[in-house]
Amino acid sequence: MIKVRFSVGNRQLHGFEISGHAMFAESGKDVVCAAVSSAAYMAANTITDVIGADAVANAEDGAMCVTLNQANEQAQTVLRGLELHLTELSKQYPENIKIIYGGVKNA
Repeated sequence: MIKVRFSVGNRQLHGFEISGHAMFAESGKDVVCAAVSSAAYMAANTITDVIGADAVANAEDGAMCVTLNQANEQAQTVLRGLELHLTELSKQYPENIKIIYGGVKNA
């Protein structure tokens, strides 16, 4: 199962962590994994490279983590879009994607 954890504080999204495998289909043919990965990379690249927000993004070993170091309205919009997209996917594939909300780490 893919686990998506959104960090929340003061009614704002501060980042996300994605880990796990969808197990919807064999590797290379898993449309759920592809949808989540594509959305996550789009969000991370938009936040860091297009907007230029003060954020840290790491992707390794099948996991991704993006954390905003400073509030940014444009990055917030991207994070809310990712949240909406992944929430809708989790409704379509409840056995494969789980959305979790937690407090901001180190806050």
